[in-house]
Amino acid sequence: MMQTPAFYVRHIPVYGDLILSPMDGYSDQPYRALCRSLGSAMSYTEFINVLDVLQGHPHLWRKLAYLEEERPVVYQIFDSEPRRLLEVALILQERSPDIIDINMGCSVRCVSGRGAGAGLLREPEKVARIFSLLSRSLKVPVTAKMRLGWDQDSRNYCQIARIVEENGGALIAVHGRTRAQGYGGQADWQAIAEIKRSVSIPVIANGDVSRVADIERIKVQTGCDGVMIGRAAIGNPWIFSRLDRDQVSEAQLQDTMQCHLASMLDFYGPERGLVLFRKHASRYLAPLDLTTDQRQRLLTAVQPAEFLQTLAQLNA
Repeated sequence: MMQTPAFYVRHIPVYGDLILSPMDGYSDQPYRALCRSLGSAMSYTEFINVLDVLQGHPHLWRKLAYLEEERPVVYQIFDSEPRRLLEVALILQERSPDIIDINMGCSVRCVSGRGAGAGLLREPEKVARIFSLLSRSLKVPVTAKMRLGWDQDSRNYCQIARIVEENGGALIAVHGRTRAQGYGGQADWQAIAEIKRSVSIPVIANGDVSRVADIERIKVQTGCDGVMIGRAAIGNPWIFSRLDRDQVSEAQLQDTMQCHLASMLDFYGPERGLVLFRKHASRYLAPLDLTTDQRQRLLTAVQPAEFLQTLAQLNA
């Protein structure tokens, strides 16, 4: 039976309502592909600094790499200058992504403080120029990921959302916090509902979805077209299969960790791949009742075979 799309990004069908959030240092190709296989419906890259593209950063290719089975693939870019964003979007379009996304949500000071990421929320006219330029110049849809505003006194989210739509934006993903909140406090789902009511393009809700029950709650409260999950997916990629961590069997855990590690080793090489996998391993293992020695041996293993042997012994 043919599956019905959950929503469309302009002409692009999206078959599913759960999406892995773009997270710097986490949503690389191996982890995106894993989450995609478990039910994530789109693949957003880690955010890409346009200056890295223009200056030829030596490791940029890793952020740009994707697998065909990840489609729809979204390149997320950030900068403060409309013309630079356009120049880089045109360059990246040649790599055949499905969508280009503008980051208007990053709250980190080195990004937002220079007017990029959430810093763009303080300049609605610039947001209009960016989306007008890119939507007129690109063949692929242009989308936005945004927060509710710079701080509690400037929650201009409905204005920004309407500007994105009026200037050709094809989708908006909304993290229900301001830049000043960072990841603290409570996400405002009612504000996301206001955005959904104010635009006709798809709206993706993001923030405080930590368990499967939260997925339906945020959908009901916001009326959103899809749900973006970030921190809660680290250590529990099965949430995209609508499984909470305590519903995941030991066999599923072992199989997934082995597959994830293998793809990390293949993508980054044996030494770097294992080192970068440790932050995932720590979260995978967090709920388990391990001894200090077991945990230390796993997280300090220097050879993949040593890690896998120790992992296998947990069930022995």
